[in-house]
Amino acid sequence: MIESAKYIKIVEWSDEDECFIGYCPGIIGPCCHGTDEVEVYQELCEIVDEWIEILHRDNETLPPPTIGRNIEEFLNGRGDN
Repeated sequence: MIESAKYIKIVEWSDEDECFIGYCPGIIGPCCHGTDEVEVYQELCEIVDEWIEILHRDNETLPPPTIGRNIEEFLNGRGDN
């Protein structure tokens, strides 16, 4: 399993922006957008992989994985360690 698979990736429609927005809680906030949901998800996956590479390169600690956690609690800030 690739390391980025340990992190939930979210793509959702934004009425305000009239497009899909992608983000990965714990790794990066809103970072890509577009009108095609699948393309936004693919771009988001690439961005998350790149951020993880940067964190490794800079000897930074990765945030705790978000898979297997109650995502509602995590998104509401109660799931932070």
